[in-house]
Amino acid sequence: MSIRIVRLGSAREQGEGLRIGTVRRPPRGVPKSEYAARDFYDLWLPNLSPSEELLKEGRSSHDEASWAAFKRKFRAEMNRPEAGKVLDLLAALSHQTNMAVGCYCEDENRCHRSVLRELLMKRGAELL
Repeated sequence: MSIRIVRLGSAREQGEGLRIGTVRRPPRGVPKSEYAARDFYDLWLPNLSPSEELLKEGRSSHDEASWAAFKRKFRAEMNRPEAGKVLDLLAALSHQTNMAVGCYCEDENRCHRSVLRELLMKRGAELL
């Protein structure tokens, strides 16, 4: 059992389990009834995405200093009680079932999901 960190819209892996979209907005131009069938997500969980303001900042970070500032601020957002409880739940569930957590960004290294990976690992999640 484990959590896989994925790019939303990519082909699902065999046995991936429930795919959770940790994005601020649903996919554009895709009917809600097709999100899962088109490999975006089964469940939308915007609680684990950056705030709108921080998302804009992250998209405009083009050097290591600005990316490091984004990561620091996103970790602070994820340290809030409501986000922390969701992360704790996902970490615990990773020992019972397979699931995937993802975002639309092409490069995980410049995406909030890289920070989610770190936060889930710190909480003892099983990750692939």
